[in-house]
Amino acid sequence: METLDVIVHAISLASATSHTYELRAATGGALPSFEAGAHIDIHLGPSLIRPYSLCNSPQETGRYLICVRRDEAGRGGSRALHRDLAVGRRLRISPPRNHFPLVAARRHVLVAGGIGITPLLSMAEALTARGAAFVLHHYTSSAADAPLLERLGTSAFAERAVVHHSDRGDNIRAGLPAELLAPDPDTAVYVCGPDGFMTHVMAETAAAGWQPGQIHTERFAPAAPAPAGDEVAAEFTVRIASTGIGYPVPADRTIADVLTAHGVEVELSCEQGICGACLTPVLAGEPDHRDEAQTPDERAAGDRITICCSRARTPELLLDL
Repeated sequence: METLDVIVHAISLASATSHTYELRAATGGALPSFEAGAHIDIHLGPSLIRPYSLCNSPQETGRYLICVRRDEAGRGGSRALHRDLAVGRRLRISPPRNHFPLVAARRHVLVAGGIGITPLLSMAEALTARGAAFVLHHYTSSAADAPLLERLGTSAFAERAVVHHSDRGDNIRAGLPAELLAPDPDTAVYVCGPDGFMTHVMAETAAAGWQPGQIHTERFAPAAPAPAGDEVAAEFTVRIASTGIGYPVPADRTIADVLTAHGVEVELSCEQGICGACLTPVLAGEPDHRDEAQTPDERAAGDRITICCSRARTPELLLDL
């Protein structure tokens, strides 16, 4: 697993509950380039690796910027960051990877809920640099809890940013932004935020006539899985192409669990099917996709699987490992 050594160069308050962390290469100099929408995995401990979106401009080469909201009900990553990170702390991170890229379109509409603003800020920076047409809507609970509000207000695209505060009666359930009330075939829509927020936006845009391929999303957690049909086997075998060895995967264990228990090295990060770190090529068999990392077209191709959460629709899967 390739990693980079970085130093926490600066920490700043982004809201009442969020901190911004500036990371620089431990040896100085440039960091690997990234595209808008990318994230990095931060290694916080032996079994604590978490993905965080980059929120600075892709044109910057000397630093990575992430913003993390402390989530007391989360799985521990945000609490560890807020508790343990200090300026000067050395960290291991992954190179940037991107499963939420900008696509070519005449116009872009960016819709963020809360901390979902992070990848969309990077997109806004990239679109501004291109001179592209876009608008950014940021929905928050209140001004005090709105992450990166000061940065948004002083940015080069401030006039194209619309901030909505729920405590002032302005929330997504009051109605979609004006740009989304009628579908436009030349517009791409990007949505990032809590699950309930995203589910609502996706349902309302579908009802308004937008096509699924126009709506691009990134979740913090996987959507609730649909009930498995009778055709989905509770147990299946995963076979490793390099050795020919097959391993049974019981109904109550993931592919990743089984492989790591048998000493097969795999790359893991979020372990929820949202970051794409564990996407593994499939040589034979049909995956039962349960991730949020792949697009509908990528899922339909069936040539990669997120081994942290997805399963099989056939008795056996052959993986290119």
